[in-house]
Amino acid sequence: MKKLLPTLATLGCGVLFTAATATAADYPVRPVQIVVPYSAGGGTDLSARIMADTLKKYLGKSLVVRNQPGGGGSIGTSAAVHARADGYTLGMGAQGPLAMLPHYGGVDYSLDDVEFIALMGRNLMVVAGCQGAPFDDAEGFVEYTREHPGEVRVGNSGAGGANHIAIEGFGNAADLDFNSMPFGGASAAVTACVGGHIDAVVASPAEVLPQIQSGSINALLVMEDERIDVLPDTPVPEELGIDFTWSSWKGVIAPVGLPEDVKETLSEALRQTFEDEEFLARMEEMGEFVDYRSADDFRELAERDSATAEEIIRQLGMYGVNQ
Repeated sequence: MKKLLPTLATLGCGVLFTAATATAADYPVRPVQIVVPYSAGGGTDLSARIMADTLKKYLGKSLVVRNQPGGGGSIGTSAAVHARADGYTLGMGAQGPLAMLPHYGGVDYSLDDVEFIALMGRNLMVVAGCQGAPFDDAEGFVEYTREHPGEVRVGNSGAGGANHIAIEGFGNAADLDFNSMPFGGASAAVTACVGGHIDAVVASPAEVLPQIQSGSINALLVMEDERIDVLPDTPVPEELGIDFTWSSWKGVIAPVGLPEDVKETLSEALRQTFEDEEFLARMEEMGEFVDYRSADDFRELAERDSATAEEIIRQLGMYGVNQ
């Protein structure tokens, strides 16, 4: 009997090894779950569902979208990065929960806990001048702010949010001092801008384009590397000699430790999905800006934005406030 035990143990290990190898090689053998850290019906949720519809064509299995909102996106993000690293639980990784919330404290993860798979898209940032503002274009905006430090009132969608970080980061890069004014969402900030209660506002193109087209407010600059199609006459910071870009983003993440072949399978399926014509058409219909990037480029973007956000959050005296 003593002689048989090692043999049985060896056989058992061999069976387990073979099963594990087969499971990884055959991935996926069952539906894949993707955790959306926000409520159903929002932009990230709708994007994830469009992605799931297309991804099953390239992955060979269906995806189940599970909404797990709360904590500004940190609860669902935590669930995704702390799941079993087998490729069957993924997450929609957004800029706020990944690159910003860890600096405010109160979350149980960092970028080191994240396996970046692919960037799906970005929400661009536009600075628009409001009714009665003492400037008409980007050059005037910068010049007036430089001559009146701390006086130019720039509205954003909420204190410490992506839009707030955007204008403060632009100010740092240009050596400008703004009077940032938080509102209860982008809609409220844009309404205040149209009413002339503030001097400028930071928002996405979709949130300000109707007002820009009607002449209620004036596009000043877009925080991108290059001009964008929907606002072709609006300059970017580089044209003003300012080295700064900023946008909010979302992509697909997983727990660290994902088997390499599983990661490769996912990465290739997502690349095909994000280049799929039907997917692109549906996203464009919804006003989403698709910007596919590989895992390494996605991580690089997240790390860069995290460093920028940390610097600004510390300047604002908000670092670790949720600890």
